[in-house]
Amino acid sequence: PREYLLNYKEIDGIVIGEGEQTFYELVRYYLKQEGKLSDIKGIIFRDSAGITYTEDKFDNKIIITSPREPMSLDDIPFPYEDINNHKNRIIYYESSRGCPYGCTYCLSSVRRGVRFRNMDLVKKDLKILLDNQVPQVKFVDRTFNCNKKRAMEIWRFIKEHDNGITNFHFEITADLLGEEELTLLESLRPGLIQFEIGVQTTNPDTMKAINRTVDFKKLAGNVRRLRKARNIHQHLDLIAGLPLEDYASFEKSFNDVYGLKPDQLQLGFLKVLKGSLIEKDCEEYGIVCSDEPPYEVLFTKHISFDKILELKGISHMVDVYYNSGQFACSMEFMERFFDSPMRMYGALYHYYDKNGLYTLEHSRMRRYEIL
Repeated sequence: PREYLLNYKEIDGIVIGEGEQTFYELVRYYLKQEGKLSDIKGIIFRDSAGITYTEDKFDNKIIITSPREPMSLDDIPFPYEDINNHKNRIIYYESSRGCPYGCTYCLSSVRRGVRFRNMDLVKKDLKILLDNQVPQVKFVDRTFNCNKKRAMEIWRFIKEHDNGITNFHFEITADLLGEEELTLLESLRPGLIQFEIGVQTTNPDTMKAINRTVDFKKLAGNVRRLRKARNIHQHLDLIAGLPLEDYASFEKSFNDVYGLKPDQLQLGFLKVLKGSLIEKDCEEYGIVCSDEPPYEVLFTKHISFDKILELKGISHMVDVYYNSGQFACSMEFMERFFDSPMRMYGALYHYYDKNGLYTLEHSRMRRYEIL
């Protein structure tokens, strides 16, 4: 933060850490002239009466206040009290904050540990959303099922109060699911919940390099079992550009996940977020990323810029021909003519690119003709 204040004269101050309480106090200071800026925890700002740092080459006067300690999630007000303004919108809901894992590309790994909102408050909040039949509630908890007992209690509550309309979205780690959770999940109404499952890679060396531990064999078994039940939409994620993952390795990761036949397969790209642990690993792995948000990977020691562009094209073809669900039988038939699923989507991308089709909008019928 101090570096930003030194480099960008147009910035007056920065909030550091959790922002809810800090922002509230800043609003009171600016709108009601209550208190002093220097008494607000978790900020850095310029002030003519501030402290001059001798190492500051611009001779700026900067105050860094004491750190803002993590707050209790029970103290955060329910943000959807006026539900009429949100009835036809996707609702984002946070029942926990933090993550027990330390994946280096994720900002949640910077501060380990998980804090939970009181279960009675969570149930009260969810009841309001269910009673008002909002179409979708997206839990933003980083690993929703890291606490088995808590996840089960929320899933049971949702099942007992199901209104037949509201859908709930959860980010989960699928290899943590055991028999008890799977049996409960199989009993839910089709469409009541959906899962986003971060696989990211199936390369064990890459997993080790990013400090990630996933039992892919168990994850795959659980994904297949839930798919067999046909009641939960499953969205699986991969990340291209991770350390030690070259094009051939990523192709294997892609084919491994594609073979699970998820409802959606998202091919994402590494983002080297400021302050994330992977930022310090960039030199070791030759990771070069854009210096503009979202700081996406351009190339690494192991995968070239051209191959990243090719994967961008493959990602687009996957969205069009797989994730849309409009070409399911055709794509299954087409797989017979290629060495691997990713090569099929690569061939599609190159055909689009070669024939000037890639940047045009096409009807569904035209997509069939191109295929």
